[in-house]
Amino acid sequence: MNTNTQISAADREAVTAAEVTTIIGLEVHVQLQTKSKLFCGCSTLFGQEPNTQTCPVCTGMPGSLPVLNKQALKLSIKTGLALNCEIAKHTKWDRKNYFYPDLPKGYQISQLDQPICGVGYLDISDSDGAFEPKRVEIERAHLEEDAGKSSHDESGRGGKSKIDLNRTGTPLLEIVTRPDMRSAAEAKAFLQSLKMILTYIEVSDCNMQEGSLRCDGNINLHINVGGQKIATPIVEIKNMNSFRAAERALDYEVKRQLAEWKETGGTIEGAPKRTFGWDDQAEVTIAQREKEEAADYRYFPDPDLIAVVTTDEQIDAIREEIGTLPSRLRNDLVREHQLSEYDANVLVNQGRGVVDYFLSVAKTCDNSKLAINWVNQEVLRHLNETNSAIDQYPIGSDGMGDLLKRITDGDLDQTRGKDVLSAMMEDSIDAAAAIEKLGIRQVDSSELDSLCQQLLDANPKVVAQVQEGKVKALGALVGQARKINPNVNPGTLQANLRKMLGVDG
Repeated sequence: MNTNTQISAADREAVTAAEVTTIIGLEVHVQLQTKSKLFCGCSTLFGQEPNTQTCPVCTGMPGSLPVLNKQALKLSIKTGLALNCEIAKHTKWDRKNYFYPDLPKGYQISQLDQPICGVGYLDISDSDGAFEPKRVEIERAHLEEDAGKSSHDESGRGGKSKIDLNRTGTPLLEIVTRPDMRSAAEAKAFLQSLKMILTYIEVSDCNMQEGSLRCDGNINLHINVGGQKIATPIVEIKNMNSFRAAERALDYEVKRQLAEWKETGGTIEGAPKRTFGWDDQAEVTIAQREKEEAADYRYFPDPDLIAVVTTDEQIDAIREEIGTLPSRLRNDLVREHQLSEYDANVLVNQGRGVVDYFLSVAKTCDNSKLAINWVNQEVLRHLNETNSAIDQYPIGSDGMGDLLKRITDGDLDQTRGKDVLSAMMEDSIDAAAAIEKLGIRQVDSSELDSLCQQLLDANPKVVAQVQEGKVKALGALVGQARKINPNVNPGTLQANLRKMLGVDG
């Protein structure tokens, strides 16, 4: 057994960050997007009046019998396939016994030794280079029913606790990773990648504010000192209600565990696992209790539910429904549409709806570069400002594609194109009607020549600069030209000016 007593306080204090390895594993709880609960017909709709979506089955009344929700099983398999997991052909149900006020049955129907999803993996990376790309292995993903929700009045003595059982029995998929992550940044990247996949395949809305995605982190340190490897006790951190909170909680716990080890010494290996909670306001982890092990829950097979057998044909049919996953989609955007890694990441991170919108626009205007610029700038800016989704954007992909096709063809420049877009949004009209409303028309060659000569006559200093080789000086004439004729195309104008002055671009 490794003990701190073999290592002096001075040696412990001298340990540097380079001698400490962070070990992190995650347990992610995902509420599946079903209309009814896992073993009864009660609604899973969020935000209803407390305790109005319950029945004898989900509240565990004597004599009530559970019936499996087929859709929940299908979504679990779909998730497992997207995460490269082995899918069990035979899985059973177990009772996990413990008493919580928000678990009226006194047990939770879960899966112990035969989970629906076995070993899998998820590849993660970081665009800022915070860590090298790596593979995080998934140990298992099992289906279970959710518990209710407790709320506490902590205003002082005599405060009350309230229980809302609406969430009780909601299908919950618990995804357990192996301890493969070595930093809080890696854990955050895993959660972000996982959320993206789950929303892309439409198994969950992953709304952390509504509890659809919850995460616990298991963390400890391996410390190399004096030729020994010391493993600090594993801590499970709960109450991490956002990706930012998860990153901060794990970072804090690294510092806390190292400081505790340096200060206290004593036996480390074999110490019981503990549960800590994250206080987001105080930005600290707080000890809650020693962590229960499997034996503490007294698991046994549920006598009211039969085992589930899944065939290869069923698995293949579900696999066909998954479609293109984010990592593959990102690569396709770079390869087939020549997008930059940055633009592809921005687009994919917005969700499948935005990607589909871009693909439709790019196809219509036959100009991927122009399409990505307008989607990432004009469209996403509007969505962010209005806090709306892509299906609420006023201009459909066909209408946006038509507008950008006119820019690609030279009928409009980008500045006038933005004027047209504004008119389209304000009056709910198409590009042709907006162009007519704004009085935009093509400038013919004789009109353009006359305008260019007028500009050259009025700007002898610019002419002199151009003749000295400073061709960029012509850019100063664009604003003047637009005041005289707002329909003039800046690119066409400058090309004509260079031709008249006999200079190359």
